[in-house]
Amino acid sequence: MAVPARSQVVYVPESVHFQSPQVPEYIDFAGQTYRFDRPDLYERMDREMIAFTYGHTNSVLMLKRSERIFAQVVPILQKNGVPEDLKYLMAIESNLDPKAVSTAGAAGLWQFMRATGRSYGLEVNDEVDERYNIEKATEAACKYLKEAYAKFGDWMTVAASYNAGQGGISRRIEAQRQDRAMDLYLVTETSRYMFRILTAKYFFEHPEAFGFDVRERYPYLPPRETVTVSEAIPNLTDFAGEHGSSYFHVKEANLWLRSDKLTNKAGKTYKIIIPTSEYPQ
Repeated sequence: MAVPARSQVVYVPESVHFQSPQVPEYIDFAGQTYRFDRPDLYERMDREMIAFTYGHTNSVLMLKRSERIFAQVVPILQKNGVPEDLKYLMAIESNLDPKAVSTAGAAGLWQFMRATGRSYGLEVNDEVDERYNIEKATEAACKYLKEAYAKFGDWMTVAASYNAGQGGISRRIEAQRQDRAMDLYLVTETSRYMFRILTAKYFFEHPEAFGFDVRERYPYLPPRETVTVSEAIPNLTDFAGEHGSSYFHVKEANLWLRSDKLTNKAGKTYKIIIPTSEYPQ
């Protein structure tokens, strides 16, 4: 006997109401004001705001992750003299997911490719992949961003170069006789990238404008302990147990440890987080 098809019900929590957002008059980003009073600028901004609104899963998860991720990243940006607004690059690159891996092989919050990560000082191999180390990857990103700013003198152009490469942006600036990326004719991906960053800033600062009322944020829990090691760790399970933790918690807190051991033949020094595994009462 045929079984009747079960009706599909989509449940939307009471605190989340989706609506088509209104493009703001302007957005301040890294010390520059961007207005949308030109029809083309308005339409490009409108497209990205709609994409953020109706990409429900990613948008909600980014809001929930934001407190935990920004608490770790913003002090590093500030220390390096990089405007805080550049943190929104991570939203565009990885949806604030420290485990993110692209189809091209870019990894971590800042989505470094293997070769690029190594060129900015990150260790990348089968046992250690510092693209997943939030602190070290953010330091590497700061090196790139400051290097690009020294070349372009405009933070939005720096952001565009994060997508298209410094060489690619430089060639287009020269060919089109412009000074900044916002005035360039670029491939669609890079052209959208700039407006997605502006949308990300507006989204995190005004989620209600997009119809989101996500009140819960995943908190940042400082490490219970940070262990400095300069020798091999034959077994991470044993190491975790010796420090009153579990393999799961140590791996989750140290995503850059890509194996169940740390050979460390070169005798390098690493900092391994022993996390606080419970929420504070």
